[in-house]
Order: sequence, then C-alpha cells, then structure tokens
Amino acid sequence: MAKKKCPDCEECLPAWLAAFGDLMSLLLCFFVLLLSMASMDAKKISEAIGSLSGAMSVLEGGNQTEISKKRIQKATPLDVTEETTEVVNKVQQAIGDTNEMQEKGQTESITIEEAQDGFVIELPASLLFKAGSASVENQDTLLFLKRIALIIEELPIDTRVSVQGHTDDQGPGAKSPYKDNWELSSARAISVLQELLLDGVSGSRISAEGYAEFKPVATNATKSGREKNRRVELHFLGKKSDKKSEIKKSILDMSSKN
Repeated sequence: MAKKKCPDCEECLPAWLAAFGDLMSLLLCFFVLLLSMASMDAKKISEAIGSLSGAMSVLEGGNQTEISKKRIQKATPLDVTEETTEVVNKVQQAIGDTNEMQEKGQTESITIEEAQDGFVIELPASLLFKAGSASVENQDTLLFLKRIALIIEELPIDTRVSVQGHTDDQGPGAKSPYKDNWELSSARAISVLQELLLDGVSGSRISAEGYAEFKPVATNATKSGREKNRRVELHFLGKKSDKKSEIKKSILDMSSKN
C-alpha cells in the first residue's frame, strides 16, 4: 500500500495566524483610542502609584507614602496616631460615597485638604443650600453630616471643629431674608453647626464663623469661580503646639496607609 505524501507546508503564514494578528492590532488601536479620550490627572496617577507601592512596602518606611511635597508640614497640632489616621480614612470614605451619590452633571463635589493646623472638609454651597438660603435641604449632604458627627466623636477630645461660611461677591439677592453676605455666610455656617449638634456633636467642641466674600479661593469674575467661593468649610483643629520647629508627617500622609 502506497504511503500518502505529506502535503507541502504553506510558504506564508497560516490563515488563522494572520486573522489573530489583525485582531490584536485592532484591540491595540481600541485601547490607544480609549487612552487618548480619557482625562489624565497626573496628581491622581502619582497618588495611586504611591499608594500601591506603599501597600507592597516598596518605599522606605514601609507602607507610608509621600503623595506630595506639600504634605510635609511643620507643627501639625493633630497628633498623628493610628487611631487618628483611621478616623481620617473614614472621612475620606464618607466623602467618596457622598460624591458618588450626587446627581450627574454636578460639577462641584466635597473635598478634603490639608491645613497646617489639621485638615479641612470643603462643602460646596450648591450641595447644601438653595440660592440665597441658609437651610440645608440636600438629603445626601445631611446624611454626610451625620457620618461626620459620628467621626468627630472618635477624634481626640481636644480636637475642635470650626464651621466657616463663605460667599461670592454677588450678594444674597433681593428675595433672600439676609441683607448682606456677612449675614448669609454666618447663617450658613450656623445652619451646618446646628445639624452637627443635632447629630450628637458636643457644643464645647464646635464653633461657627462667617467670612462673607473676603476669603475667596477663586476669581469672582467667572461663574465657575463664584461657585467655588460659595462654600462651607469644616476645619478640624488640634491643640496648639509649642514645638513649632518640629517637622511631623501630616495626618493625610498617614491616612494613605492601607
């Protein structure tokens, strides 16, 4: 019986391999397009990389990461302890949850920033009040304030909270019950303070201040700038430190630990 002759091998690539190569090329083009259309935030990417490296104990000092050079401050009155950093992590989680619940298209969101004497939670007025009003009506924000009230009770007993109201330079409006920005900013700060008191915060640990339009964080010449200036800030302050020349890790640095 004659043996069958083995068919000659194709000189070119097999058809399936050519199709597979085309598929990989198309997938590469697809992801390049996605990347080109994405908004890249260099600071967030840097923080994410730093957090990941810290979690894997790649950086010197274990899982502590330096997110920004500005995060190293002098004489931070809030003592950096394991308990305090856990509390700040809870604050950041509450902010993230509340921002996710906001309506689509909402440009302003709750933020947390470091200050030399502690840290600051910034609440846009659009998430708290209607125009010219000082009554807190947003249910998501009310829930956020309840969570913050619980978190305040976990902070060291000497921690103080200063509620500070700010406005733009436009005035309250003709239909507002407040005659000027001083009254409006003070009323808004007191309104947030009262919500925290109702949620269980001790009156001895909290105060309210109004600054009208005189501490802007952006220009009042544009609509977006005025929106940023209309805000209520929660300043978390520790007791005064006598060692002002001592450099410590900031509380937000320590909260990046996983």
